Amino acid sequence: MYKRILVATDGSSLSKKAVANAIQLASSCGAELVAMKVVPRYPQTYFEGSIPLSAAEIGRIEKQWADAATENLVAVQKSATAKGVACKTVTVKSDVVSDAIIATAKKQKVDLVVMASHGRKGIKRLLLGSETQQVLTHCHTPVLVLR
Repeated sequence: MYKRILVATDGSSLSKKAVANAIQLASSCGAELVAMKVVPRYPQTYFEGSIPLSAAEIGRIEKQWADAATENLVAVQKSATAKGVACKTVTVKSDVVSDAIIATAKKQKVDLVVMASHGRKGIKRLLLGSETQQVLTHCHTPVLVLR
């Protein structure tokens, strides 16, 4: 059925449930799992009255985010390996999570994208946006959304 499954994680408890389901699905299908984490770039805009950070400080913050992503993906890989699922990890640096997920799905040639949704509605969705909705709308690969 599925040969390659992409699971997007942000390390949240809801995301961990999606990862567990993706591992279980990959195990039952004999599929390879591609676990991904999107790391933002540090914003370079400066607001009046703010203190701009040095390039070294920005580099330290971005490295901290990348290290946390690696730690998160290593945990996913260990869980997958324990269930007998081959797992590849990918960290993508992007300011737009949905675009990074769609691009990674295409680049990795996956058959399915698995991701979690917080299920926000109304004003919260308007203010916080919905990365899941963007992936559902623009991805040419089937998407499994878990809550």
